[in-house]
Amino acid sequence: MTLPVSALDIAASAPMRAQVESWSAVNSGSRNLDGLAVVADLLANAYAVLPGDVRLLDATPGETVDAEGIVQPVVFGRNLHVCVRPSAPVQLLLTGHMDTVFGIDHPFQTVVPLENGAILNGPGCADMKGGIALMLAALIGVEASPLASRIGYEVVINSDEEIGSPGSASLIADAARGKLAALTYEPALPDGTLAGARPGSGNFSIIITGRAAHAGRNPEDGRNAVVAAADLALRLSRARRQGLAINPAKIDGGGPNNIVPDRAILRVNLRPALPGDQAIAVALIDRLIAEVAAEHEVSIHLHGGFGRPPKPVDARAEKLFTLVERSATDLGIAIGRKATGGVCDGNNIAACGVPVVDTMGARGGAIHSIDEYLIVDSLAERARLSTLVMLRLAESGL
Repeated sequence: MTLPVSALDIAASAPMRAQVESWSAVNSGSRNLDGLAVVADLLANAYAVLPGDVRLLDATPGETVDAEGIVQPVVFGRNLHVCVRPSAPVQLLLTGHMDTVFGIDHPFQTVVPLENGAILNGPGCADMKGGIALMLAALIGVEASPLASRIGYEVVINSDEEIGSPGSASLIADAARGKLAALTYEPALPDGTLAGARPGSGNFSIIITGRAAHAGRNPEDGRNAVVAAADLALRLSRARRQGLAINPAKIDGGGPNNIVPDRAILRVNLRPALPGDQAIAVALIDRLIAEVAAEHEVSIHLHGGFGRPPKPVDARAEKLFTLVERSATDLGIAIGRKATGGVCDGNNIAACGVPVVDTMGARGGAIHSIDEYLIVDSLAERARLSTLVMLRLAESGL
């Protein structure tokens, strides 16, 4: 197809910078339900310009294990869902997240322009208020094209991506059903490089229950839960291998020095590179828990799971990457691709059998830190790219 200049120019002319500054000025840490509610309303109003159904949906309730080893209920913010032309011949999924890693009490709360305004430093500017803004701009460009009637799409902007999407995973899976392809708006690297293959990720809270006893009078009657947790952490750490990263991250538990501790909670993250590595990880956890429970005479309860399946680049994903890369070249945009150790909602989408490129967002860097920055020119650049990719999918598919 010839470059649809009018549609691309419309996408590039959207007020993306102002939106990023406005949305990033509101704290939307994953646990800040009030801030998330404000941002969700702002996004719903912005996305209402699209010709479809725009709704804010309640999240699926979740659970967490507290420092005492008690399973507690957790609620998450509402998720934005947009549905446009569900009967069109080409169906796409676009996803993003409104939450950030910066809590309401974090010192990083304001947006500051740098380098004469060419850079924005602010919480969530790149990850990913910028991506949400340029996603909307790209869709506005699509709507201005004669090909718009061929394209149907769902948009999901969730409130809990930074904590693994526990309350939105089912919504994403439902939205992925029947889609030709998906685009997710995580930030690209500063030079525009896309993330290719990703590992999976599993987060676990392992609750160890022992037996309390006096540390001096009858310690032999106790069963030390902290020691058992430490032993399990060491065994897990020693079991890491090529294709399976394991990070024992924290042990909660213990108390006064004169009491044998009867409760401990080990927090651990595992990242399998491929589905086969995930199966190995599941068997490994089960085996090591059984060994430690027997040797230390404690009971152990496993809480958690693999919320992010591994995301290798299969043949259909390769076709989508090729389309994106070719479109970037046609627009004079330098672009590359490399595997990454990070995970995102793209993992969940790929596990549904839908090819996805999950770093279609703005160029930026230092995400998850107070130095996070967005390259302002990349908003228009990447909006044009997304519009062109979607129109090419409408015209020729994969």
